[in-house]
Amino acid sequence: MTASKKNGRRVRGGSLVLISILLFGSAFLRIGVQAGPAISKEVQQATEQNEPSGIIMTPAIAELNDLQPMLAAFQAREMKISAQEAQILDRMKALSIAESALDLKLAELVSVEESLRATLALADGAAEGDLDRLTGVYEKMKPKNAAVLFEEMDPKFAAGFLARMRPEAAANILAGLTPQMAYSISLIFAGRNVNVPKD
Repeated sequence: MTASKKNGRRVRGGSLVLISILLFGSAFLRIGVQAGPAISKEVQQATEQNEPSGIIMTPAIAELNDLQPMLAAFQAREMKISAQEAQILDRMKALSIAESALDLKLAELVSVEESLRATLALADGAAEGDLDRLTGVYEKMKPKNAAVLFEEMDPKFAAGFLARMRPEAAANILAGLTPQMAYSISLIFAGRNVNVPKD
């Protein structure tokens, strides 16, 4: 047999096998396509007989029905938490606004306090200046005339002026006072620094 005849038989034999496979495949497809609806129809009829409501209660569906209350509880809890979060956010905003207002008020108070301190310092300085001038006037007076004025003063008030004076001027005025007034002023002088802490 020649080589060309052998090749011709192989080609025909291969073609026949291929055609056979295609025919069998086509037959299986037709059976599957036509059998699918028939099988589905049988299953539906069997289910309708077993389940009058038409709903198949598979274990998965039964489990889902059991989980419905839990799911509803989770949803209710989530809504409650969302509402609480919204309330907390509102409170935080209100607190932030209140804190800003408080900071402004605090800044105003600090400013007013500084202004008041400055005013008090001016007033203290002015009062101190007035006392210094008045003390200077008493120092320049004749001791007899100053003693007459000091005799009429309250002993604490008089002691305050005498404490501010130069020691010579204070001694001359104190010498011109009555013994009772001089004694009262001396007691006040002696007790002025008794309660001052020593440490």
